[in-house]
Amino acid sequence: MNLILIVEDNEKNLKLVRDVLQFKGYRTLEAMTATEGLRLAREERPDLVLMDIQLPDIDGITALGRLRADPLTRKTPVVAVSASVMPDDQQRIVASGFDAYVTKPINVKGFLETVERFIGKPKAD
Repeated sequence: MNLILIVEDNEKNLKLVRDVLQFKGYRTLEAMTATEGLRLAREERPDLVLMDIQLPDIDGITALGRLRADPLTRKTPVVAVSASVMPDDQQRIVASGFDAYVTKPINVKGFLETVERFIGKPKAD
């Protein structure tokens, strides 16, 4: 199935990530807020969540805590996608329990390697 939920409030970043993933054969869902992302994660049960840290409603770290507290989404891998490149920010993000961390702007090759590490290459339906 290879369904990936992208939680990202910047339309350009969202489009880039979506286009890269869809070009490689992954199916995507998108949310512009953490609240919407949490709802979609529960309802659609994606194989992977890509979570921006700076979101308009609640931040990605808080959203991750809610995903981990929910039995339906507890085991879903969640990758932080953030422009926060300061070492302190990176350590705080990784320490909060994300499965991996990708910096923006994304390096397409490295980004896809991270995605494949969690859910493999896309499978044909």
